[in-house]
Amino acid sequence: MKVGFIGLGNVGGKLAGSLLRNNFDLTVKDLDQNLTKSFIDLGAKVANSAKELAEQVDLIITCLPSPQICSEVMEGEDGILNGLSKNKIWLEMSTTDESEVKRIGKKVISKKAIPLDGPVSGGCHRAATGNIAIFVGGERSAFEKILPVLTVMGRKVLHTGELGTASVLKVITNYLASVHLVALGEAWTVAKKSNLDLSKTYKGIAVSSGNSFVHETESQVILNGSYNINFTMDLVLKDTGLFDNLAKKLNTSLEISPKIVEIFKDGQKKYGSRAWSSMIVKRMEDLNKIDFRANGFPEELIDNEPEEKGLEI
Repeated sequence: MKVGFIGLGNVGGKLAGSLLRNNFDLTVKDLDQNLTKSFIDLGAKVANSAKELAEQVDLIITCLPSPQICSEVMEGEDGILNGLSKNKIWLEMSTTDESEVKRIGKKVISKKAIPLDGPVSGGCHRAATGNIAIFVGGERSAFEKILPVLTVMGRKVLHTGELGTASVLKVITNYLASVHLVALGEAWTVAKKSNLDLSKTYKGIAVSSGNSFVHETESQVILNGSYNINFTMDLVLKDTGLFDNLAKKLNTSLEISPKIVEIFKDGQKKYGSRAWSSMIVKRMEDLNKIDFRANGFPEELIDNEPEEKGLEI
């Protein structure tokens, strides 16, 4: 199967890297020529346009920063849609809006091609080693056809149902991660003010009912002081906005979600759009004139688990 990958950023570059590492026939496209050059050096081919890429491969993967950018890549004159033909598969791996992926999905179907949404979850460090989780929505037979590709990019792969269901689930999980991160800022504040040993506090939370994936990962770079989670404030705002907007479309009254959006908007205002998202806890540090530093924690997260072939769960 020939695979095309558009979007070689923080997550996309790592997912595409897993395909190259496992000897897939890969063609890539990105606006950043430095990124595409690094892939050429590793053996990938480079397409001049999204249309050309779609014409040359069987599976087209997009992993882009926003629904708007994805729309441009799909629907532009030299876009993917104009390069699609019968039985080609489009896999949208960006975190996107359910209605948007369905809207473009109809256009993909009109070309007799097949749309799937396949967002990932688990952090950039796991994307680098092929140990990330992947949710996939859409036609079951198409999912099974590309499963060998999915199980190289991710360790645990879940078919969530019809097109769009994976995007909804991803937005839900990202919302929960954002809530956990904000709550950690307050938890670390109380721990620091109580003069607890923060290294021991980290271990205590990790073995308790208060533990979370966010604590196990992001608390490490918070305690180090780098905050480097390889994910930025503007991307969290995009994700929390998608969740909040989805709730409004469903006419659902929520209490915590609007507050989370407000908190991250304040964090973006204070520290900038491209600040690491973990810096949201710095609001508590600044407000209380404290810091959460502790010795022995890494500056950046690295996945130390061995790479394993993935499986459907």
